Amino acid sequence: MFKSILLVGAGGFVGSVLRFLVTKQIQMQVASTFPWGTFAVNVVGSFIIGIVYAISEKTGLLTPDARLFLAVGLCGGFTTFSSLSNDAFLLLQGKEILMFTAYMAFSFVSGLLAVFAGRLVVNQLV
Repeated sequence: MFKSILLVGAGGFVGSVLRFLVTKQIQMQVASTFPWGTFAVNVVGSFIIGIVYAISEKTGLLTPDARLFLAVGLCGGFTTFSSLSNDAFLLLQGKEILMFTAYMAFSFVSGLLAVFAGRLVVNQLV
């Protein structure tokens, strides 16, 4: 159990640092109230977790430890449901109803499509 905690913690550290860097970089590039940085990491993280689970299920190339590190740790730290929720709240608080609706719809649909795409990529390659 301790080994699992360390794997998740290490993956979460890497994912969280990457999320911070990617989100800041994107937000510096885009002048918008739409939280593009959070949106982007959620879609990319969804794609990555789709790949991780598809590789694990289809090929068995990933050990349970590797899957724990990548899916629970890295992707869990990289994707940002709590940040998504806060961004959505801030949009609502700012009475930006159209941006709020677009953000929530795009985030949910894009996340699902990204997981599907990640699995599809692995299924086509393996």
